[in-house]
Parts: sequence; C-alpha cells; structure tokens
Amino acid sequence: MLFTDKLSLAQTRSGSWLCIGLDTDPDKMPPALRSREDTITAFNRAIIEATHDLVCAYKPNLAFYLARGSAGIDELAATVSAIPRDIPVILDAKFGDIDSSARGYARFAFETLGADAVTVNPYLGADALAPFLEYSSHAIFLLAHTSNPGASDLQDALVANDALEAMPEALFVRVARFAKTLKGKGEVGLVVGATFPEQLREAREANPSVVFLIPGIGTQGGSLEQVVESGVTDAGIGPIVNASRSILYASSGDDFPDAARKAAIKLRDEIRAQE
Repeated sequence: MLFTDKLSLAQTRSGSWLCIGLDTDPDKMPPALRSREDTITAFNRAIIEATHDLVCAYKPNLAFYLARGSAGIDELAATVSAIPRDIPVILDAKFGDIDSSARGYARFAFETLGADAVTVNPYLGADALAPFLEYSSHAIFLLAHTSNPGASDLQDALVANDALEAMPEALFVRVARFAKTLKGKGEVGLVVGATFPEQLREAREANPSVVFLIPGIGTQGGSLEQVVESGVTDAGIGPIVNASRSILYASSGDDFPDAARKAAIKLRDEIRAQE
C-alpha cells in the first residue's frame, strides 16, 4: 500500500484531515504525570486513546524526545507502537544530509522506529533524498514554506527560474516544482504552513498533485479557509492539517485526555465547515 493510500483510508475512516503533533513537553503536562518514569509514554498513550478516531495521522517531533536522551528514544518508540497501525505516523525530524548519512536516518525512521513518513530538508538536493525514497509504502515531506515567523527570510527569496527567459521565482516555489522531479519507490509531499496563505496557494499552483502537510493551525493562528481552498490534491486527497499544543495542552489537569478530545473535535469540525 502506498503512503497516500493509507492516508486516504485514514481520512475517509475518521472523516478528518486532522493530524495531532506529539510535541510532548513534560513541563506542560499535568503534575501527577511528571514524577512517573514513563511520563512521556503515559501522556502520549492517553492522548492517542482519546483521539485516534478523530485523526488521519500523528506527527511526533523528534526534538522533544532527543532532549531526554536514550530514555526519550525509548519513549518515542513506545509512542509509535501505541498508534494504531492503520493511522499514518509522520516523524517530524527535518532530516537533511549527504546520502550516506541520509541512509542512516532513513533506516532509523522507517526500519527501527516504524514511521510511515518523515519531514526532510531539500536543500542538499536529490541525491540526499534518494535513500528515503528507496522505501516503498513510505513518504517524505519536503520543507517548502514553513509556518514560523522567520520562514520568509530565505524561503521567499527570488531565484532564477530554470525555464528559459522566465521571470525569477520564490525559492519555495522552486522546491514545490522540484518535488515533481524526484523518483523512487516512495512518495513525496510538501510542508507548507497555514500562516502564509498566499504562499500556500502558490505552492499548490506549482504542484497540484502532492499531499501537503500543513502546520500553523491552532496556537499559531493559520488560515483554515486557505487550507481547505488550496490543500486538496488534484486527485482529491485532503491535506494533513497539524495541530499540537492547542490539543495536547487543552487542559493542564487530570482531565487532559477529555480536553484534548474536545479540542480535536472542535478543530476537526472547523475544518469540515470550510469544505
């Protein structure tokens, strides 16, 4: 099964484009959980149990687990194991290195951890992405236009267009078109933030067919209207709309699973209302 097949089935089953980012920070968790040895795993499992019927994917962010050393990697592995296998898992790591290093990253993400997809930095070029694309049933999401405030510092910079006599184009547009040229057994998507609605529209115009992973909804305040307008592929597959803090930390008390579920339902329904 291709990654997009698994994603499409998950979206249909849940009636949702929502992805929950598992950016789990012990300092923001209920006090009762902080003293447990399995604090991260226990929190994540509770979130997954409360929301698994409402999402099309989960996206653990590697940085939050690396910060806890080897214990964090064990917690990440336990978290991935707790996610139902019919729900795609996207490891948000923004990998980007030469091909020999990329091969190690790909082995960790896809073989050791069991993730279905990863986020990657495209700026080393196609040879650095090729090891990830050797894996069928998996996908990579290229950083095109991210959701953080400084994204425009480089991603909106104009670069020469590779078409003869064409006007210069933004770097993120070049990345969106570059995604169409990559070959392999795996699939390619794009990370495009909801906080820059015009860039989201332009990225879709540049590449109508790939799935978008869209951060910036929720705490960052991105545009749901533009997400729905520009997010869907030409084959009708919806975007993966990520929210993290607004759902994970909807409550700082022991009722956090119920609060997370209510927040997830609210955001899912807000997305549906725009369709």
